[in-house]
Amino acid sequence: MDHHTATGRTGAPPRPVPFFTHARSFEERWPAIRDRLTEVADDGKFSHGSQVGRFEQALAAWTGARFAVGVNSGTDALVLALRAMGLRPGDEVVVPAFSFMATASSVALAGGTPVFADIDPVGYGLDPAAADAAVTARTRTLMPVHLFCQMADMGGLTRVAERHGLTVLEDSAEAIGMRWGGVHAGLLGAGGVLSFFPTKTLGALGDAGAFLTDDPQLAETVAALRHHGRHGRTLGHFPGINRPTDLLGVNSKMDDLQAAVLLGKLPALAEDIRRRAALAAAYTERLRDVPGVLRLPTLVAHEIPTEPVFYVYLIEVERRDALVAHLAEHGVGTETYYPVPLHLQPCFAHLGYRRGQFPHAERACERTVALPLYPDLGTDDVDRVCDLIRRFATGRAAR
Repeated sequence: MDHHTATGRTGAPPRPVPFFTHARSFEERWPAIRDRLTEVADDGKFSHGSQVGRFEQALAAWTGARFAVGVNSGTDALVLALRAMGLRPGDEVVVPAFSFMATASSVALAGGTPVFADIDPVGYGLDPAAADAAVTARTRTLMPVHLFCQMADMGGLTRVAERHGLTVLEDSAEAIGMRWGGVHAGLLGAGGVLSFFPTKTLGALGDAGAFLTDDPQLAETVAALRHHGRHGRTLGHFPGINRPTDLLGVNSKMDDLQAAVLLGKLPALAEDIRRRAALAAAYTERLRDVPGVLRLPTLVAHEIPTEPVFYVYLIEVERRDALVAHLAEHGVGTETYYPVPLHLQPCFAHLGYRRGQFPHAERACERTVALPLYPDLGTDDVDRVCDLIRRFATGRAAR
């Protein structure tokens, strides 16, 4: 029994399997995190201090980006990036209909209009042909989203963008560690974002995010926008003086406490990614022949090598909601990604989309469920989850 495997008294009821917990791994990494937090306390600067600058440099080195700009969430990273790229009222951004709300809401919050397109039904990314068909004279940007375990088709989407003269902003919030031909997610277009929400592959203890880019002007503008438009207050990455600003910025700085936590966890990221891959392989082996499981994660073959990272283990199943209830009854947490497609969200009703326009996205919303996947998960936990799914599918009583 390895250290990931649960123990318990013989005959005791199985312990719950939460959708996410990092209690054990956080305890293991606490000494490094504690030392960083102590530095913050000793320095006495909790916002826009030295830990953020150190994390930005470490993150840039880890991803291969020229610049990493820390902000307070992945959502704000998208909004500020769109603003820095010059999005104007009336400009359109093509986004997938199957994604988290922030993908589309960031466009509206930045003053633009989201235009929805269907997804590739295997990899769940923005489909290049659908994106191409959605482009109009007002389109300025394509926003592919890298979901669950792999990147969208950046080869096909880049060709669409080049054909129409569009900017590409990658919603790579889930994609730390994913690479396309050796290039990290977020760096194949003008820039991309990362989220450090606690459940992410690299998670903080609250909200935090970052913007990645190789473009110094974009990096400087996002860095200024996150701090009320103030140039020259950017932790050493960009030259400048503290001069009057021509930018209407916001308060979206990453705080030093979250930067300290992320710095303490970053050295273990590669190990965590390997652990997630091993757990995903265990799920695939156990679920491959289960009745009612319609699709397991399938890595899409592209023209160049890609590197997947399992942030989420997503499956498509029959009777999704009944299965979710069954697992919850037996103490297993799940997450539904995403129960309502973006084009049918009430807040976008004024855009005039209707049910049936994007069948692949709508089908995914009805069938998909994410199973527990995180480094603290035990192999016996995977066995228990898969046994419960098999028993549900075959109509047998669960243990």
